Amino acid sequence: MTSYRHIDSPLGTILLRAQGAHLTGLFFAGQKYHPADIADSRDVPPADAAVLDRAASELAEYFAGRRDTFTVPVRFAGSPFQQRVWEALLAIPCGETASYGQLARTLGLPPAHARAVGGAVGRNPLSVIVPCHRVLGSAGALTGYAGGIDRKRALLQREGVGTTPG
Repeated sequence: MTSYRHIDSPLGTILLRAQGAHLTGLFFAGQKYHPADIADSRDVPPADAAVLDRAASELAEYFAGRRDTFTVPVRFAGSPFQQRVWEALLAIPCGETASYGQLARTLGLPPAHARAVGGAVGRNPLSVIVPCHRVLGSAGALTGYAGGIDRKRALLQREGVGTTPG
């Protein structure tokens, strides 16, 4: 069973998705790849309810400036390559950024794979918690973010990262 809950945030409504006591999705309203017309779940299993509560609490702390890392358990659903990229995103500390090329090198890939890495970053189903917003284009330029460039800029500013126009 998959459970859903909408929460409010300073950057708009967020849809949380849980399954088997793991958070499997975090999507901003209007975000690219957002699940279509999902209503909050009824009869949520206790383990899913606990993970949804924890995610909502940790996100509230993050947006209030009281949390920089997340401990809510997550589970990725994607290709092995996507999962490798998403795991690598977790290693980018709050307040720091990496380029797509740097991320490719971290994964042991040649710089020519930066576009493939970018494609996987863009499909990250756990925005904010798996910090795809910390990946920038060459020379620090803001580039695509499934939740929108304004949200990416706001997340980076919340983390104390200066940004250049994208």
